[in-house]
Amino acid sequence: MTAATTGATVAIGRAAQQSGVSARMVRHYEGLGLLPGVARTESGYRQYSEADVHSLRFIKRARDLGFSMEEIGELVGLWHNRRRASASVKRIAQKHLVELEQRIGAMQTLHGTLSHLVHCCHGDARPECPILEDLAHGMQPR
Repeated sequence: MTAATTGATVAIGRAAQQSGVSARMVRHYEGLGLLPGVARTESGYRQYSEADVHSLRFIKRARDLGFSMEEIGELVGLWHNRRRASASVKRIAQKHLVELEQRIGAMQTLHGTLSHLVHCCHGDARPECPILEDLAHGMQPR
């Protein structure tokens, strides 16, 4: 039986294991307010419900998709708000998508530049190296 079927709670290590994040990150997310009201035992140990573990999985998935912690905070709030408008969620996702596309474009430019430099480098015993030349002089301030 799991916490979901019994209504039981689990300790931080088990919650971390079930959600796929480290115990350190569980504490971090709690500190950021993404997991409000986590129960504690009389001796102060954190106890996580199935809902808490589900929230941790939600946060992990959002992190895996590259959302910032600020965006995740907004998304968690919207997820818990049954009166939300999906337009609010879509706005956050669209903004993130634009940022991803910009980063992909920048990475493609870097890939092209580095690919060219690797192609130009002989990679033999000669000391001349266009890669080092570019690193030393490629982006001179104007």
